[in-house]
Amino acid sequence: MAVVAEHLSVAELEERYRASKDVTSSRHFQAILLLAKGHSTSQAAQVTSFGQRWIEQLLERYNAIGPTALGDLRKDNGARARILKPELLERLRVRLGEPPPDGGRWTSGKVARWMADELGLEKLAPQRGWEALKAIGWSIQKPRPHNPKAASQAEQEAFKKKSPRLSPKKRRPIRASPSKPSPPTNTGLD
Repeated sequence: MAVVAEHLSVAELEERYRASKDVTSSRHFQAILLLAKGHSTSQAAQVTSFGQRWIEQLLERYNAIGPTALGDLRKDNGARARILKPELLERLRVRLGEPPPDGGRWTSGKVARWMADELGLEKLAPQRGWEALKAIGWSIQKPRPHNPKAASQAEQEAFKKKSPRLSPKKRRPIRASPSKPSPPTNTGLD
């Protein structure tokens, strides 16, 4: 059985778990809450879908530091943006107004290559291009696939000209059959 430091009571842990605004913090508090209630690390791992080793690491952090050790600690690490700086994103927004050098459509890989050139780097991962596109408000755009067996535009027009025009048919009303009376029901009150 895991030993949980008494930084917070079980009730306080449950309150923090329910009040958490972000998913990571909520699940971390859930894991510690389960351990504080007497569940094993393997049971907590099953419930939270974390690995057992990660549950053990969370418990070590919580026992050493307390509730401030839970949640996504990367967001407040104090580091400034090194790649996705506002001025680079603004230049990217302007650059995306023109087609990419090889033609076609802008992709995360093409954006990453452009950003690497702008920053004087050898290369950047396509993930950075994706993050930049998301940062400036672009969404996933993918053209519909083209059927390789599709007719050409001229063939489509010829087909439309040859096709007979069907006149809309008048709908006939559906006749309902007359209803038949059912036999009287015995209510048992006779």
